[in-house]
Amino acid sequence: MLLVQFKNKEGARHVGILENDTLRVIDGFTTTYALAQAAIRSKQGLAALAEASAGSTTVAYADVTPLAPLDHEDAAHTYVTGTGLTHLGSADARDAMHKKIGGDVETLSDSMKMFRMGVEGGKPAAGEAGVQPEWFYKGDGSIVAATNEALAMPDFALDGGEEPEIAGLYVIGDDGQPYRLGYAIGNEFSDHVTERQNYLYLAHSKLRVCGVGPALLVGELPAHIDGVSRVLDTDGKVRWEKAFVSGENNMSHTIANLEHHHFKYQLFKRPGDVHVHFFGTATLSFADNISVQPGETFEVEAPAFGPALRNKLTVVETQVAQVKAL
Repeated sequence: MLLVQFKNKEGARHVGILENDTLRVIDGFTTTYALAQAAIRSKQGLAALAEASAGSTTVAYADVTPLAPLDHEDAAHTYVTGTGLTHLGSADARDAMHKKIGGDVETLSDSMKMFRMGVEGGKPAAGEAGVQPEWFYKGDGSIVAATNEALAMPDFALDGGEEPEIAGLYVIGDDGQPYRLGYAIGNEFSDHVTERQNYLYLAHSKLRVCGVGPALLVGELPAHIDGVSRVLDTDGKVRWEKAFVSGENNMSHTIANLEHHHFKYQLFKRPGDVHVHFFGTATLSFADNISVQPGETFEVEAPAFGPALRNKLTVVETQVAQVKAL
């Protein structure tokens, strides 16, 4: 099942089940968050409640404004986070990577050591904890852009590059239990030039906006996901394009292990909060020496997630706050 949050032509919010190019509107719920909370409190599955609540009203996907697939009315109650060095990539990339991480571990960079740790211990037996992944914080709900919204890069950034990824979407129940609603396609977006200067700048490079959606895939993630990442020039022509793969068959960690090491922190089990957690990628235009320019558009598409995610890159002037002693 694919769920889409949207605004109709009158600006009213709705949630609908996407079936081909048509949305079947869910009655009684105007947000995915409210639908999820009702499912949690009534001990129902999200798909079952959505199906039971869908009425006879339909609307064409082309006639609505898609929103991010999950949000909170208070953006401060959404955590946007992610994990890196989790994907094995294509067969050729895997072979090259295994050659890089072979031999004496002490000769490896910290990144390669982390990747090797994931390959060796990221897929533990069911019910056990594996090695913890690289982890980063991106921001709160205010940084999430829906499809067709701009990705606003600060003017101090050295680069703005896409990272086509799958994100897990979660709501924390009243008792502190994390519930996964499903998954969405995303563009994690990062400043790769800043990160390349020094790996300790990774935290800075990740404090950027991101794109998520437009559809929420309810249920389990397929073990193999095929997708395509593109950069479109200002005329809408493809300037760069590359296939990417995701899903556990293409990862060095299980989803369960990545979730375990995120939600083991009490901070991330606050009742009512929303979490958007990116699972990593192995495909970047930056790796092919592409520098995306303002006015160009990122497009991330995977058939399992329905419509493509598209976001135009813009630059915003930084409003620097001078600290005053009180």
